[in-house]
Amino acid sequence: MQTIKRIDDWAAAVDNRAAVPEHEEIFLDWHRRAATFREVHPPETRLYGNDQREAFDLWLPQGTPKGLLIFIHGGWWMNFSKEYFSDIAGGPLAHGWAVAIPSYTLLPNITLTGLVAQTRRAVEAIAQALPGAPLVITGHSAGGHLAAMMGTDAGPDPATHARLIRILAISGVHDLRPLRNLPINDTLGITPEEVATLSPALLAPRPGFDLISWAGSDELAEFRRHSALLAVAWGGYATTTHHEAPGLDHLTAFAPLADPDSELIRLTLG
Repeated sequence: MQTIKRIDDWAAAVDNRAAVPEHEEIFLDWHRRAATFREVHPPETRLYGNDQREAFDLWLPQGTPKGLLIFIHGGWWMNFSKEYFSDIAGGPLAHGWAVAIPSYTLLPNITLTGLVAQTRRAVEAIAQALPGAPLVITGHSAGGHLAAMMGTDAGPDPATHARLIRILAISGVHDLRPLRNLPINDTLGITPEEVATLSPALLAPRPGFDLISWAGSDELAEFRRHSALLAVAWGGYATTTHHEAPGLDHLTAFAPLADPDSELIRLTLG
């Protein structure tokens, strides 16, 4: 029988910066690798709204795209931008897939409810850039939450949803209940109503796509719980799989997307 340890310090349970002491160097490396990739593979940048952060970068492969992958970045909904993650386009591009990475308005300059709606608009606009292409929506951490929300009734319009074949939620925040009483919520401002309506693990997905829930084996236990919970919660409605990648932590769990030969790319593109 497996014993699950009680969490007495919830702030520490979700503090990935404390769990990865070299996080500042990793963030700088994210930006360096993304900038290098952009120099070699400059994207087309398009707008999907009037806010200065309502923009997405788009990369097209040679020939007709096999599909379109949308990557939503993380950072507790309040950090980073699309320019930190450009290099993850390399994996899908090598397999003939188009890739789009949007930025979004950061909390607390928008509510989480507003951010989910903004993400829906971004997905709809990106989908219109390649009419008819199959869609895969993925995201990391807070972006994993937003990606999962796109599979619920808060997601895109029916025509766009009908093109969705897969959601890849990487180290996502799928149960907002523990965040309500943490110091970080002084900035996030998540309300009790949003906990109930914006926690993917507490919602039923719309039909028609499958879910891959992915985390690193070296992540904090709470993030591994979120990942497993979503796969179980949605298992009655969709085909779901849960993976814990050996040797990866919260800040490296999404890195295999940049590698055309990785298991994550194989699973994601099918």
